[in-house]
Amino acid sequence: LERFMARRGLCTDIYCDNGLNFVGAAEERRAMQQFLRDTEPTIADALSSRDVAYHFNPPDAPWMGGLWEAAIKSAKRHLQHVITNRTLTFEEMSTLLARIEAILNSRPLCSVPSDPEGALTYLTPGHFLIGEPLLCTPQPCLLDVPVSHLSRWQLVQRATQEFWVAWKSQYLQTLIG
Repeated sequence: LERFMARRGLCTDIYCDNGLNFVGAAEERRAMQQFLRDTEPTIADALSSRDVAYHFNPPDAPWMGGLWEAAIKSAKRHLQHVITNRTLTFEEMSTLLARIEAILNSRPLCSVPSDPEGALTYLTPGHFLIGEPLLCTPQPCLLDVPVSHLSRWQLVQRATQEFWVAWKSQYLQTLIG
C-alpha cells in the first residue's frame, strides 16, 4: 500500500479483500488518526480531508472481489510462465513487473464514442491513474531471437513480450466469450 501511494499519490478510496496487510494498514491509519485527534487536533483536522476510505469485501463473500482476483491470478500465472528457468536481478525483476503493470493498466475496459476523425478510443485503468492511457516506448520484437544471443536487458524485454503475447491471447478470449 505504501509503494502504491508513493507511486500514484494518496487515494481517497481503496477496494480490497480482507487480507491481513490491508486490514492492518486500515487499523494502523485509524490508530494514527485517533492519536492525532487526541494529541494534535489541529493537525488531525488538516489531515481529515486526506482520509482514505477502505471498502472491504464482506468476510463471508470472498467472491465479491472475483473480477480483480481473476485478473491477478491470470497475471501471476503468465508471469510465472515467463520467468520459469530464468534468474533475474532485483532491477530486472522490478523493470519486468513495472512493464507488466503498464500492460495490465493499458487494457481496454470499454470503448468510448469515437472522435470525429474516426479513431478508435477506449477507456483503460490508466485513465483513472494518470488521466490518460499509459504508453511505453516501442521495442524491437525479440521473440524469434535465440535466448543465448540476448543481453540481460533484452532478456527482460523478451520476457515482457512473452507475457504480452500470452496475456493478450487470454484477455481477448475473455472479451469474446
